[in-house]
Amino acid sequence: MDTTPVQPVTARSVAIKSVAVRTTQRVAEIAWFDDLCGGDTEYLGTLDGSRRSNFAHCSDILLTADKLGYQNILLPTSYVVGQDPIAFASAIAPMTQNINLLVAIRTGELHPPMLARAIATLDHLLQGRLTINIINSDLPGLKEDAGFRYQRCAEVIEILKQSWTQERIQYQGDVYQFDLPADPAKPYQQNGGPLLYFGGISDGSKEVCAKHCDVFLMWPETEDRLAATMQDMSTRATRHGRTIDFGLRVHVIVRETEAEARQYAKKLMSRFNAERGQELKNRTQDAQSAGVLRQDDLRQQADADGFIEPLLWAEIGKARSGCGAALVGNPEQVLEKLNCYMDLGIRSFVLSGYPLIEECEHFARLVLPNLPNAKLSSLQERTPRQPPATPLTTGVLQ
Repeated sequence: MDTTPVQPVTARSVAIKSVAVRTTQRVAEIAWFDDLCGGDTEYLGTLDGSRRSNFAHCSDILLTADKLGYQNILLPTSYVVGQDPIAFASAIAPMTQNINLLVAIRTGELHPPMLARAIATLDHLLQGRLTINIINSDLPGLKEDAGFRYQRCAEVIEILKQSWTQERIQYQGDVYQFDLPADPAKPYQQNGGPLLYFGGISDGSKEVCAKHCDVFLMWPETEDRLAATMQDMSTRATRHGRTIDFGLRVHVIVRETEAEARQYAKKLMSRFNAERGQELKNRTQDAQSAGVLRQDDLRQQADADGFIEPLLWAEIGKARSGCGAALVGNPEQVLEKLNCYMDLGIRSFVLSGYPLIEECEHFARLVLPNLPNAKLSSLQERTPRQPPATPLTTGVLQ
């Protein structure tokens, strides 16, 4: 874990330079977040029986985001009360119109050739609107060696790519060995298959992403810390002869005025109980990960109102694992902050707010129309204009 002291800032950073990114156009893929792991609520630190992580509620969130113009939506995974992301995505796919689905996959949970086939099937159901969030963490119920997890994660990704791009899966690794046809796992998307998003701040995780993945997802930090992480990742990717894109997973609270936004943040915490909040936070596999501990450390540097820099409010991390901070402000302030992130080189934003449907609508009304919203998969020509020739479309059957 990076333990470099974090110094609170009182003004926007202006001297930070952007890094090399794959998507050179100044665009932003604006994504939302679905509640597949549970936790959607009106008050942080409480479980809300009216917003259960069931198909009805989660489909309402996703279809709302689709209707409002979001380009992607994260379907997370964790062994808590909620739903399996592949099963949910398969059920919701025929109901969607335009939105991509960012399906979280914990490497090791499924036999790699069967995972490749499941992803390919889902990609055909979505006609190329599938993206994958690779998760490298302990499998539920296990405490695993970190080095083994990184190795397994890298091998699964390599097997997926072989299955999507080669005639046969011919793989000899330390964890997996295969020699079998790749036809059953051919996806709808071309030029490499679905984009792979990945997050993690340990050296092992960074190396997996730099070598194999397309978008490095970060959690909120001060601008200078984000820039340092991006420069590190860009350098690592260059060593592997690659460039990658960068994404930011962050909550948002946007209202007509800054005062209203801050008042709503206070309302969110008005029923918070520290002991109960810690219980809820520790339900997930990543509660003690380097990234979550880093979010906790940042929160210790916040001012009396919970801000670690202007607009970036870190109290959410008291009640949930994972991303622990929110952008809080009026539309102009939030837009300026997102533009600043784009100036750094960030090309994807995975947003959320409490409750998820209501905040999705607030952001869509107040900020989304003013952003250069685009799909990274389309910009990188992963989705063909016509159905590709695969065994599930018009390809030769063997």
